[in-house]
Amino acid sequence: MKSILFYLLFFFSFTAISQTKLLSWNLENFGKSKSDQDVEFIANVIKDYDIAAIQEVVAGNGGAQAVVRLADALNRKGAKWDYRISDPTSSSSYKTERYAFLWKTKNIKLRGKPWLERNYHIEIDREPYFATFEINGKNITIASFHAITKSKQPETEIKYFKLLPQEYPTQNLLFAGDFNCPQSHSVFTPLKKMGFSPILTNQKTSLKTKPKNGNYLASEYDNIFYKTNSINFIKSDAILFYKNFISLKEARKISDHLPIWFEFSLN
Repeated sequence: MKSILFYLLFFFSFTAISQTKLLSWNLENFGKSKSDQDVEFIANVIKDYDIAAIQEVVAGNGGAQAVVRLADALNRKGAKWDYRISDPTSSSSYKTERYAFLWKTKNIKLRGKPWLERNYHIEIDREPYFATFEINGKNITIASFHAITKSKQPETEIKYFKLLPQEYPTQNLLFAGDFNCPQSHSVFTPLKKMGFSPILTNQKTSLKTKPKNGNYLASEYDNIFYKTNSINFIKSDAILFYKNFISLKEARKISDHLPIWFEFSLN
């Protein structure tokens, strides 16, 4: 009987460890404009996840410091977190920004140094930020991305994503972020044909400026694309954080985008 209980406990503990929760969030103008109260709210959202990919970190004064403030807040919530911040993106024609990764160090290890995409930094205004993590002896490389706005036709840069699996053939790639483009757009067809699948369909993730007929959500922009033959889908969703605020205006002080999350295991 004891041996059965031991194996059951081992099985369930192993299963719990092998499942990882990734959160992706465009934190609009994440920098010195975010108050300590804002950072505390954001940390309380992120703390239940294992890895966070953050887009729209301010490139200038206050952006990197905001990530440090967020990491400090997370480290006061019962788990040890580490973080990396990208250099400013190389955009000259649009708005340069930074990215950030934060992760719990207990079961996750960073492998090598994260990097901004090198070969398509001219074609892609805010080139994606890559980081490779080891989880229970298996690796995953997350590319965090913030596309140009819809009016500037983000599909003109997303089309280069079909070349990234060829550029990094040994990496177990996953693409996360704000694409400013719905997953149903034909620009994602080449990735889907390669075996990448979105975690969300028909899920709006950006906030309106004003609610209309009780509707707070505007567009289907944020998503995560994962390789179905190497990453096992468990659960996914968007977090309706605006429900914690008395008004949409107050919620938008945190961000104009919802955080999205993906629970997965690695083959």
